[in-house]
Amino acid sequence: MRVPDSSGYSHRCVDTWGQERAITGNRQTSWAFADAYGVEHIDDPALLWARDRADEAGLRSVSSGTGSALRLLAAAVDAKAVAEIGTGTGVSGLHLLHGMRPDGVLTTVDSDPECQQFARQAFRAAGFAGNRARFIPGRALEVLPRLADGGYDLVFCDGDRLEYLDYLAESLRLLRPGGLVCFEGVFADGRTVDSAAQPAEVLRLRELLRAVRESTVLVPSLLPVGDGLLCAARRSG
Repeated sequence: MRVPDSSGYSHRCVDTWGQERAITGNRQTSWAFADAYGVEHIDDPALLWARDRADEAGLRSVSSGTGSALRLLAAAVDAKAVAEIGTGTGVSGLHLLHGMRPDGVLTTVDSDPECQQFARQAFRAAGFAGNRARFIPGRALEVLPRLADGGYDLVFCDGDRLEYLDYLAESLRLLRPGGLVCFEGVFADGRTVDSAAQPAEVLRLRELLRAVRESTVLVPSLLPVGDGLLCAARRSG
């Protein structure tokens, strides 16, 4: 597959269904506009503070467009219980909390307790009560098995890409019927659709995309925001 160069013109790609289509400059501009069309404003000091802490720590935060999508999805399922894999400094958690019910609880898992402290401060600065978030330090695959079956409306995965397929298996257990699972970063900076030889992380992302698309219990969609947000709803039947 060929992807566009900096000009954005005169290139074609083959999508996951084997259909060839043109990627034009207008389409790239539209994608960029969609990603920037969000709810982040300069007067949101808690969010800006969390982003600054992530930059200082060398961490990658979700984009404004991805954050906006997370808010929407949390609101769409009227989320009372959300599990997040990868707390970071709290950027994605703030978006999720803003979309959740006023009595909703975010359970967020990360192997870096210092980052979780930043997230705790950001949540507090945004006006969320302490009981709105449960912070669990540790490796995701050691923590997730301890969470309740069918107890979550949404699971957001932004951890180790090599473990995404394992997160998927755990998410299917954690989600209630009709619940959502979302995976951040599935474009891998364009490498997922690049035909050149790729590292194991990218190969695992391709496996994840295939597994979600072919699942009989999930209804998937791949959103072109940020670095790619793969979403899927768990069927009720």
